[in-house]
Amino acid sequence: MKVELTYRVEDGARLGSLLWEFGPGWRMISSALLGGGIGERTWVLNAQVVAGYSRMDPVEHLLDLGPDGSGVGMMTAASVERYARAVDGGAEVVATVGLRVPTWAAAPEGATDPELAPMLSTPAPPVGTINLMAVVPVAMTDAALVNAVMTMTEAKSQALIEAGFPCTGTASDALCLAVRADGPQELFGGPRSTWGARLARAAHSAVHQGAASWRPRS
Repeated sequence: MKVELTYRVEDGARLGSLLWEFGPGWRMISSALLGGGIGERTWVLNAQVVAGYSRMDPVEHLLDLGPDGSGVGMMTAASVERYARAVDGGAEVVATVGLRVPTWAAAPEGATDPELAPMLSTPAPPVGTINLMAVVPVAMTDAALVNAVMTMTEAKSQALIEAGFPCTGTASDALCLAVRADGPQELFGGPRSTWGARLARAAHSAVHQGAASWRPRS
């Protein structure tokens, strides 16, 4: 999939955005604020925002940044120009990774997530999140799409732990998976299905690359 990297100046900062323009013929599942859920979409935007983003109209903001038509919009404070990409058997994943505040999903109630910065020997990059954009060139049932989201999330957490980060992700991670709208539908998206396995390996590789490059080395 072709991704376009553009820049804008906002709140005094130079911020990047990644844009995928699919056109018609694609269905997507996403956890994003804009275009989330399951449905036909024509584009996906992963927009960088300033650390400490506090606007109360993120959906309208994303609509202003994206093209016309129905799309998916995600946000991150991580540097999108440092995206990591992996392909496995036709499944493709792009990850933008920011890990200043890593979290365990099942943290005790009321627990505060510690910032990673004090654990590092050199200054950390700006705070961010982990956003995943994935594409497989087949159609999937709704159930298979949900299954594939589970698979991507499991692969993400595996990659983070293997990269040395004590977490399952961050509290604001988002993802989008695009599949073909027409054709025979895959019934399964788990890690031992054909396309689920390819998606898992691609997600694992992209997140592992992103985590390794994000962490400063002494």
